Amino acid sequence: MTHALSHPLAEFIETTAWSDIPPTVRHEAKRALVNYFAVCLAGCSDPDVVKAVKLFSRFNAGGQARVAGRSESIDMLNAASLNAMSANVFDYDDTHIPTILHPTAPVAAALFALAQTRDVSGEQLLLALVLGVEVECRLAMAISPEHYRRGWHITSTCGVFGAAAAVGKVLGLSAEQLVWAFGNASAQACGLVETLGSAAKSIGVGNAARNGLLSALLALDGFAGPDQPLEGERGFLNVFGEQPRLAEVTSGLGEHWALLANTYKPYPCGVVLNPVIQACLELSRDRSWTLDDILRIELTGHPLLRQRTDRPDIVLGRQSQVSAQHAVAVSLATGRAGLAEFSDAAVADQRLRVLYDRLQFIDDPDYAVESAQVRIFFKSRETLSRTIDVSLGSLDAPLSDQFLENKLRELAAYGRSGCEPQPLLDALWTLEHSTDAGAVMRLASL
Repeated sequence: MTHALSHPLAEFIETTAWSDIPPTVRHEAKRALVNYFAVCLAGCSDPDVVKAVKLFSRFNAGGQARVAGRSESIDMLNAASLNAMSANVFDYDDTHIPTILHPTAPVAAALFALAQTRDVSGEQLLLALVLGVEVECRLAMAISPEHYRRGWHITSTCGVFGAAAAVGKVLGLSAEQLVWAFGNASAQACGLVETLGSAAKSIGVGNAARNGLLSALLALDGFAGPDQPLEGERGFLNVFGEQPRLAEVTSGLGEHWALLANTYKPYPCGVVLNPVIQACLELSRDRSWTLDDILRIELTGHPLLRQRTDRPDIVLGRQSQVSAQHAVAVSLATGRAGLAEFSDAAVADQRLRVLYDRLQFIDDPDYAVESAQVRIFFKSRETLSRTIDVSLGSLDAPLSDQFLENKLRELAAYGRSGCEPQPLLDALWTLEHSTDAGAVMRLASL
């Protein structure tokens, strides 16, 4: 007999109240939104996001919702997609450990699009965010890491369920309707790892927000789905997973919260590169050697590091965000690792590119994904080495609230968003007391 999952999970979403959410989880939800708006504002002027805005505007079904950092108003489905794409386009969004899912973009984008079309309080939105993140991360835990290893982009495939659950909570869906929403979402779950390093990757994240919102709205109108969309013989978990651990979905519901395993990036790149960049930045400090003197660079880390970032033949800034070769070269050469260091111009710098072929990977499964060692071998001096056991931004070395605030200020300016950071920050930190969650988007747009 199939282990029941869809209905117990739906019942948990239906019955959970804000009073059931621990204070630490409530605060983490607000931290997640500060980071979400930071990266969303960074991406609002990205050329590929601009192309998508122009194209989507041709199919605009109304002007109910805004696009962060921009002047356009658009229908809520397209707004959800565009804001999720903008938040994900620079690979600067949050990361759930250990699934490496980026949970907030698909859920928050869907919720804020909805909140501009009806009365939604800050408390309602935060509760829905917590529950949406819980759903997508628990599904990811059941099929990770095999799912990602097979080539599925886990943020896109699982994010659609998180968005559906979150919107369904705000809409007041019954448990039966939430199961329908899961079924509708299961028909729209897609996204491929092959798209990483290209603009196409963010389409999947945008679709997760848009299609999750659509799935819940359809369920509200009685659009029914299968009875076991998650656990059925040909349901999401069995089709998208190899040997899904079904207990991960419902075990400890209401006791263990996914948001407490969420992390935020100090650098705009794949999360496995965080310890690598940190080591290189430390090695470059007070540098008394030249790039020309480097014979080779050895990079030791978890096998996932090589699998996801061994990309020496990049030509675009987008690709550099998931390239260890570029991350090592640019952070050693410049002593910086911001968005400018992962741009097309940085990738075109031949001074950096000559270092790409000097990088060698050493796989060591004893390393955690948040740790790495960088060793530099020189022609005329002794070897330098730096080991990072726990990288900045990991669960054991979390970014402070102040760091996240500064990240929002910096990225709002980088994206030429025109957004005033302080009123937005004030609104996010006090969101649970707001009667109008949609007002946040008005502060984040032009």
